[in-house]
Amino acid sequence: MATARFASFRLIAEDLSLERGGRKLLAHVDLALESGQALAITGANGAGKSTMLRALAGLLPPAQGRVRLVGAPDEDVASHAHYVGHLDASKPTLTARENLVFWQAMLSLREWRTALTPQDALARLGLPHVADLPVGYLSAGQKRRVGLARLLLAPRPLWLLDEPTTALDRAAQAIFAGCMRDHLAEGGIIVAATHAPLGIDAQHLELGAPQAALAAPQAALT
Repeated sequence: MATARFASFRLIAEDLSLERGGRKLLAHVDLALESGQALAITGANGAGKSTMLRALAGLLPPAQGRVRLVGAPDEDVASHAHYVGHLDASKPTLTARENLVFWQAMLSLREWRTALTPQDALARLGLPHVADLPVGYLSAGQKRRVGLARLLLAPRPLWLLDEPTTALDRAAQAIFAGCMRDHLAEGGIIVAATHAPLGIDAQHLELGAPQAALAAPQAALT
């Protein structure tokens, strides 16, 4: 399907079971995502969407099963994935540019370094005018876009996104959907927990259903 730089990767979860606070949230889930594919995880609040993303990212050990990224050294997910949680991970006293300079230096991997600058990434997200403003002065939607801009500055094959469109207006949602489509076109993989349409073709996993199962792309999620 994809022939670009991330075409050799495959995300696999085998017999995945997750618990939080002694409560089982997910049991015996298998999934396999090929290069260029996306998965939308849906479900009610508390169904385990964020927990599943954290487990995929290696931030939470599963109660059972394993997760691996085929194509990465030692099939390690954490070192080849971006995890974007509910917080924007920006220092409010630093400018948008200064935050992104830090994240680019921290997250860039040698094999996929990009010529994209923080200013370029902000422009791609529709924020060229905020580069020299402290992040603390920005609106919630602008802060979210600054946080998402680091996905473009430090390319990695796997994006794990927890409600990525939170606080984004329609125009910003459309811009970020274009960024996600570009990532998929390069052979990247996206897993996103969401309550809203992502604007991309995605398979669908609903947590909390009688039998959580991977389903074909649904129009409501594209």
